Amino acid sequence: MKTFDYVAATSADAAVERLGSDPDARILAGGTNLVDLMKLGVVEPETLIDIGSLPLDEISNADGGGLRIGATVRNSDLAAHPLVRTRYPVLSKALLAGASGQLRNMATTGGNLFQRTRCGYFMDTGKACNKRDPGSGCSAINGINRDMAVLGASDACVATHPSDMAVAMAVLEPELDVLGPTGRRTVAFNDFYRLPGEHPEFDNTLGRDDLVTALTIPPLPAARSSTYRKVRDRASYAFALVSVAAILTVDDGHVSAVRIALGSVAHKPWRATGAEAALLGRPALRSEFAAAMDRELTTAEPLSDNAFKIGLVKSVATQTLVELAAAEGRR
Repeated sequence: MKTFDYVAATSADAAVERLGSDPDARILAGGTNLVDLMKLGVVEPETLIDIGSLPLDEISNADGGGLRIGATVRNSDLAAHPLVRTRYPVLSKALLAGASGQLRNMATTGGNLFQRTRCGYFMDTGKACNKRDPGSGCSAINGINRDMAVLGASDACVATHPSDMAVAMAVLEPELDVLGPTGRRTVAFNDFYRLPGEHPEFDNTLGRDDLVTALTIPPLPAARSSTYRKVRDRASYAFALVSVAAILTVDDGHVSAVRIALGSVAHKPWRATGAEAALLGRPALRSEFAAAMDRELTTAEPLSDNAFKIGLVKSVATQTLVELAAAEGRR
């Protein structure tokens, strides 16, 4: 690993100021992703700015009944919090599906959002990767691409976003509190991530000297009827082949509210807005759920080794919605 300077930030403002003055500085929170990338030589920061001791680790009620989550709240603490488990079970279940208990005890809410892809070519500095080295090419397109994207990819990148938590957040639509060189602002979650296009080196829309300090999830009564399902190659500590976060409420046998997000199928958590539009007001039936997912997946473009993802995500999403509808019927 390349040597680097270590700075313990004394305030969020100081961290942002140091980011702005040092173009090779990176924020360190839990370090569960960044340190791995440093060991592999994928990133080589000159300076690490540790925000772990800043007072950004609280979970509290927000105005109107929402929930405010500090950026350094540990994944394990967030998953176990009673307000998360009761108001937003999809988030608790997504967090518990990610990584191992030891990693969840270190990983932070803010850091989870900024995870880099686990594409093997991105992690291997001996292979061409436009995300790691812009303009070098994408080895995955004609290489080993079983785990790669089937939605929203480009000729420059077919990598997927690895986070479980972020898929759940996509249906909860929090606002990010961002501190930057010009002051504080909020960024809608749906405006945070970006598709690869011609510049896959950029995972999100923030500037390199922006710092996420908290997330605020709005009051969302429908989210009490929500869940997260993850399909992976082994039962523990594996990234998803596909995953589904869903919120569903049913009135008089018809869908009254629905939100669906898909994981491990795109460069970002994929909000299935086409399926949502097709389902709203329709009978809460398996056939309707399956047809809606068919509509969502019409733009899918599989690679040589991952066409199975299309059928798999349809099956998983359909069954997830069926089970939520059944639970609604028992209320």
